[in-house]
Amino acid sequence: MHERFTAWCAGCGWNVDPEGGPDEPAGRGERVRRRLARRHGERLLADLTEDGVRPVRDVFGVLSYGIALAVHAVTVVLAVGGVVSLVSGSGFWGVVGGVLALGVAWTLRPRLGRLPRDGIVLRRADAPELFALVDEVARAVGTRSVDAIVVDAELNASVMTLGVRGRMLTLGVPLWEVLTPDERVALLGHELGHFVNGDTRHGLVVGSALRSLTVWHDYFLPYRHPGTFFEVLTNLVALPFRLATGALLTLLDLVALRASQRGEYLADSAAARAGSTGAAVGLMDRLLVADPVEIALRREINSRRMNGRGRRGAEAASAGLWEALAAYAAEVPESEYERRRRVGALRGHSVDSTHPPTHLRREYLLRIRPETGTVVTDGAREGRIAAELAGARARVARELVRDGLDGE
Repeated sequence: MHERFTAWCAGCGWNVDPEGGPDEPAGRGERVRRRLARRHGERLLADLTEDGVRPVRDVFGVLSYGIALAVHAVTVVLAVGGVVSLVSGSGFWGVVGGVLALGVAWTLRPRLGRLPRDGIVLRRADAPELFALVDEVARAVGTRSVDAIVVDAELNASVMTLGVRGRMLTLGVPLWEVLTPDERVALLGHELGHFVNGDTRHGLVVGSALRSLTVWHDYFLPYRHPGTFFEVLTNLVALPFRLATGALLTLLDLVALRASQRGEYLADSAAARAGSTGAAVGLMDRLLVADPVEIALRREINSRRMNGRGRRGAEAASAGLWEALAAYAAEVPESEYERRRRVGALRGHSVDSTHPPTHLRREYLLRIRPETGTVVTDGAREGRIAAELAGARARVARELVRDGLDGE
C-alpha cells in the first residue's frame, strides 16, 4: 500500500533500520564519548521532565559563558595593548607591535549578525499578517518579536541576533509548506523560545567566541611539509599554542553543545505553549521524516529542471512545486513515523549534535504538562499570510528549479 516507504515488521523489528545506523566506533575514546553522550542525554531528559520548565542556564551554560568571556578578554587586552604601544612613543618596534596587536584583535572581534545580501528579506510592511502572527507567538512564549524575516530554500527554520539588539527569523519554504497551520505556530514558538531559555551556542557572546577560537587555532596551523629550518622551528614554536587553542575550542564546543541540547527541549516546551502539545508533537513527526521529504523535493526539482528547458523555462516548470511537496508529506503513513522513532532509539545520541534525538524531544513533550496552545489561526488568516508569502515562495521555487537545491 505504501510501496514508496520502507517495508518492516512492527512486531519483530525486521528491517526497521535497513541502513544499519552509524558504524561502531573503532577507538576506545570514541566509544567512551558515545557512552557519555547517551548517559548525559538520558539524564537531561529525566531532569527536565522532573523539574519542569525552568528557562535558566544550567552549569554548562554558565561554563560556556565563562570561557567565552575569557576569550573575549584576550581580544580586549590585545586591542588595549595595541593602542598603548602606538601612543606611548616606544619607537619603531612599538609601532609595529601595536599595529600587529590591533590587527589580530580586529580579526578576533565579535561578529554581529547581518541580513543576507542576496536573500529574500521581509519587513513588517511587506508581510503585516505574518509579523502579527510572529508577534502573538512571541508574547505567548514571553519574549519580544523579530525585526526581519528571511525566507530561504532550506528544510529548516532558525533565529539569530541581528546587530546588537535586533532579531531575525529565517523560514525555509520547504519546511513551512509541509506543516499544518497549528504546526507552523509551534515552529514559531520553538524558534522564538530560543531567545527565552538560555540557549547560548548561537548567541553573540558564545557564538562569537567559538569563531574567535577557530581563528586562533588557524593562526597556529603548521606547515604541512616543512622544508626549511625556519618552517620546522615555526611548527615547534606554534605547537603548544595550537594544542592549547585546540583544547579550549574543544572544551567550549562541548559545553556549548550540552547547553544547546537543553535549550532545544525548553524551546520545544515553548512550541507547545504557543501551538499546543499536539501541534508540537506533530512538528516533531514532520522533522522525523525530513530526510525523505528532502529526497522527494530533490526528485521533484530534477524532474522540473528537465521539463523547464527550452520554451517553458524555470518559472513555468516551478509552478505547483510546493503543492507537490505538501502532497508527498501528507501521504507519509504512520508506520513510517513509528519506524523512524525506533531508528532514533536504536542509534541513540549523537556525540556532536546540538539537538537531542527527535524521538526523545517528542517523548519529552508527551511527558510534561499538556498544553492547549494560546495562539490560534483560522482559514482567513492563513490565506492572508499565504498571499504575503506568494512572491517569496514563487521566487524560491523558481530558483530551485533553475539552480537545484544546492545551488548547482
